[in-house]
Amino acid sequence: QVQLVESGGGLVQAGGSLRLSCAQSGTFGQYTMGWFRQAPGKEREFVTAISRSGASTYYLDSVKGRFTISRDNAENTVYLQMNNLKPEDTAVYYCAADSRGFSFLVAQVEGGAGMDYWGKGTLVTVSS
Repeated sequence: QVQLVESGGGLVQAGGSLRLSCAQSGTFGQYTMGWFRQAPGKEREFVTAISRSGASTYYLDSVKGRFTISRDNAENTVYLQMNNLKPEDTAVYYCAADSRGFSFLVAQVEGGAGMDYWGKGTLVTVSS
């Protein structure tokens, strides 16, 4: 059973930064990790993902150059560094894990599929 616990959300002014963390129980190195977000009244968005080794990453176009995903396999934790935050980044951010390989998984998720395991989410609010 994989459990994911997010932390690091909060209120920040536009242009500010936050770092989200997601701690996973289980064999962390065997999972592709991702972050999704869902704003009120909107559909869930696939924000970013990172391969098991950390060598490959994917980003939603609107966050490229501002967000960075990373992982520490020794600490069983994945991070999302968010810089130059905008009001439109306001959402509940969810960490997710999946045992499928990175490239295949990204293609599946871009096509609307979900991932195997989910955290409960952490709220990020960006004020203008």
